Amino acid sequence: MIKKRIIIAMRIALGIVFVYASIDKIIHPAAFAEAIFNYQILPDQLINITAVVLPCLELCAGVCLIFGKWIPGSLFIIALLLLIFMSALIFNLARGLNIHCGCFSTSVQTIEGSSMILTVLRDCIFLATALFLLFNCYSESRNELKTEG
Repeated sequence: MIKKRIIIAMRIALGIVFVYASIDKIIHPAAFAEAIFNYQILPDQLINITAVVLPCLELCAGVCLIFGKWIPGSLFIIALLLLIFMSALIFNLARGLNIHCGCFSTSVQTIEGSSMILTVLRDCIFLATALFLLFNCYSESRNELKTEG
């Protein structure tokens, strides 16, 4: 019973993080597009559509987690987004580019490499949480199938 409550609390907390992260990006898509541009990864033609679609995807996945709807799909999307974010940060860190990640704020500024490393570590914690919850969903589903069969 306690384990189930902890899992629900983790799911809701992760959902809140992603809803919160999406709000400023949705309100300021041009500033978020500039943050995406600074990563110097996407072709120019994909930057604006990414700046519009990505925050909406974060918002939808976060809301689904908060309200307990489509949990496995939402966790998969969040885990995938976190992998992409972390990869982009690590790639730019390796290239020596100090950029603002654009994760929770669209203000465009440069940051120190150590702050980028802390951002990657923070995302690792979020990813570990998402993967734990995702594997827990699948193990619960598998256990339910065993008891029914």
